[in-house]
Amino acid sequence: MKPVLSSTLLAALSASLLIAAPAAAQNNNVDKRVDRLEQEMRAVQRKVFPGGSSRFFEPEIRPDADTPTTPSTTTAVSDLIARVDTLERSLANLTGQVEQNDFRIRQIEDKMAAAVPPVSTDPGALSTTPSGGSVTEDTGSASPDPERVSGVASIVMPDTGDVGEDAYIYGYRLWEAKYYPEAQTQLKKAAADHPKHRRASFAKNLLGRAYLDDGKPALASVALYENYQELPRGERAPDSLYFLSTALVQLDKKADACRVLSELQEVYPSAATGRLSARVARGKAAADCS
Repeated sequence: MKPVLSSTLLAALSASLLIAAPAAAQNNNVDKRVDRLEQEMRAVQRKVFPGGSSRFFEPEIRPDADTPTTPSTTTAVSDLIARVDTLERSLANLTGQVEQNDFRIRQIEDKMAAAVPPVSTDPGALSTTPSGGSVTEDTGSASPDPERVSGVASIVMPDTGDVGEDAYIYGYRLWEAKYYPEAQTQLKKAAADHPKHRRASFAKNLLGRAYLDDGKPALASVALYENYQELPRGERAPDSLYFLSTALVQLDKKADACRVLSELQEVYPSAATGRLSARVARGKAAADCS
C-alpha cells in the first residue's frame, strides 16, 4: 500500500515540486554567475576608487588621470551587490521551502501509516457478466440468489456516448440500489478504465462509500485515501477525506480521524466551510475532536 497522506497535498505538494525544479537549475549556475558578478564589481570598484588598497583588488584597470568618477558607477556597484544578495536570498528561500515540504510529507505519512491497517485482499470475488454490462456476485459453488441476479440485471448501463460518464453512472446506480459488491466492482473498473476522466474522482470516492456501506471500513479507508493521494485536485477529493475520517472512527482511530478532518480544513478550506461544513462538524463530533 502506498504511504498514507502524501502530504498537505498537491495544493502544497504541487507548488513545492514546481518550486524545486527551478531551484535546482539556479543552484547549478549561481556559482558561475556570482563569480562573474564579482569580477565585474572589482572592475567597477577600480574605476570608482582608483589607487585603492591592493587588499581588495589588483590594479588591472587604470583610469585616465583626468577622467572624473561619475555617480553612475557607484550605482552600478550597488546594483551588482543587490543582484548577488537577491540570488542568495532566493536560493535560501527555495531550499528552505523544499526542505519544509519534505519534512511535512514525512510527518503526515508516518502518522497515517499507523492509522490504516494493512489489507491484503478484497474479500468476495466479483465478476462482470458478458450480457448487458451487468455485474453479478460470484459466490463460488453456491447458487446465486435469483432475485438478486434479476435485480442487478434490471439496472442498465446508460449509453450517452461518453463512456467514462456511463461507467460511473452505472456504478452509482448499483450503489444506490444497495448492490454494494457489484457497485464496488463496477466503480473500480470505471476508475481504472478512465483514469483521466472527470468522473474518476467520483468513482474512487463512491467506491470508498460502497465499502463503508458494505461494512468494510478498512477497505474503505484504503480506497478513500488513494483517491485523495492520486487525484488531490479531483472534485471528490475533499469528500474522500471526510469519509476517510468516518472509516477511521469505525476502526477506533479517532485521533487519526481528527487529523484527517484538520487536513480537510487546511487543504480544502472552501469545501470545508461550504458544502461540507455540516459533515465536518458531524465528523468532529463523532471523533471527539477538541
